[in-house]
Amino acid sequence: MRLKISHTTRYDFDAPVSHGLQQLRKTPKSSHGQLVETWTTTVSGGRKELSYTDHHNNVVELVSLDRGATRLEVTSEGVVEISELHGVVGNHSGPAPLWLYRTSTPRTEARAGVRALLRRVEAGDDLARLHALMRVVHEALTYEIGASHPDWSAEDALAKGRGVCQDHTHIFVAGARELGFPARYVSGYLMLEDRIAQEAMHAWAEAHVDGLGWVSFDPANCVSADTRYVRVATGLDYAQAAPVRGTRAGGEGEALSVAIEVAQQ
Repeated sequence: MRLKISHTTRYDFDAPVSHGLQQLRKTPKSSHGQLVETWTTTVSGGRKELSYTDHHNNVVELVSLDRGATRLEVTSEGVVEISELHGVVGNHSGPAPLWLYRTSTPRTEARAGVRALLRRVEAGDDLARLHALMRVVHEALTYEIGASHPDWSAEDALAKGRGVCQDHTHIFVAGARELGFPARYVSGYLMLEDRIAQEAMHAWAEAHVDGLGWVSFDPANCVSADTRYVRVATGLDYAQAAPVRGTRAGGEGEALSVAIEVAQQ
């Protein structure tokens, strides 16, 4: 499937910016059944300084803000072709060792809530247990936009019983690591069936299974990734795969708007 994607992030500031730097992870890579045919990033109110590949094998672009800017707008867009791999991403690659993905973070630490979920995971082979974990996480958390906070941990979301795809993913990653699997957070784009316009990127998880490599699991939708999914960035949790992170001086009174469109071409 060929997907056309446009992703615009805009910041409006009440006061001019003295200086600032944004770190972007919005660019997909060609690999594992994913072919990036075209991709460009354009900037208004700043400029691209450099691009590099981080230790998770993500494309990172650094954007500086113009001195005195009151608006920064960044648009990433292109066409990506996705092959059907039935959720199997394949062998591990990149500079980060596989054992790193067994490491917990404050957002993915398995404590009482996650361990209680694991007691509901049915026995079986590795793949069956991970699919069972995905179902358990899906059932444990009601999807509700605006119900959670970006800094929530897996345990925070479970305590509230509701959240968004980021929360589902943190819970699954925490549970998979507690079961002994390397697991990672994935940020990307998802083509929705009922609309083209979206307000945020999607998140899902990957766990490493002996004999298969990385396998995708989307507990928010209780499916493995198919040709509607475009992988962009991976990390131990949201913080390492976030589409935009940055710092600045000045620019008080920030207002953020995000516009994403994903459609079959």
